Amino acid sequence: MAIACITGASSGIGKEFATRLSKKGFDLILVARNKEALNQLAASLTCKCEIIPCDLSDMDACKKLGETLSHKKISMLINNAGFGDVGAFAETDIKKELSMIDVNIKALHILTKAVLPRMITHNHGYILNVASSAGLMAGGPFMATYYATKAYVTSMTSAIYEELREIHSNVHISMLCPGPVDTNFNDVANVRFALSGISAEYCVDYCLRQMSKGKLTIIPSKVMQLAMFGSKLMPRKLQLPITARQQRKKL
Repeated sequence: MAIACITGASSGIGKEFATRLSKKGFDLILVARNKEALNQLAASLTCKCEIIPCDLSDMDACKKLGETLSHKKISMLINNAGFGDVGAFAETDIKKELSMIDVNIKALHILTKAVLPRMITHNHGYILNVASSAGLMAGGPFMATYYATKAYVTSMTSAIYEELREIHSNVHISMLCPGPVDTNFNDVANVRFALSGISAEYCVDYCLRQMSKGKLTIIPSKVMQLAMFGSKLMPRKLQLPITARQQRKKL
């Protein structure tokens, strides 16, 4: 039986991935801080679920989780856990930012590193790193740390993608780079999105279809696809004030 591990599985996109993959016949390893929410989710699914409560901002706990996962035959890893914050860099809370770096970067790095070698050995598997359209842009004034963490995710994922291609591996790695999605991300980041969001259901369905095709960069919104294409043609200094105007609307 194929096994998928999902971090941040208790709500939003992670919860939707769990629902979709359960219907596709996967057994699941569900990871999040909220044990009660994970148990409720597992009870609603028809597949076998292993619950692993874990605070991914705790590096000792994260490394322990990575060690556990490295010994399991995981067919799919979805690094979905992450959060953001909004405000001028000089004024935002350093404790929250460092926790964001731990979850958005370090945890994703540790868990990817934990499962990838075994996938390569078996020549099979999928890794999805949930990034953001923010990770494809020049930078994010008023969400500086969040944009920077997601740039790390897109850079690392792209590098691993090429390394796998060069050894002709059947292991695939992708990055999901949506714009706004209707989840509780807004509440955690304390933001109001300037653009209307897509549904988690649409985002996940689109993503799984593109993953199966081995696509590297997955952008489920047509609006964001056009925006990302336009950003490639625009100098960095011109991008930044445009992005700043959009982020100010979230304050």
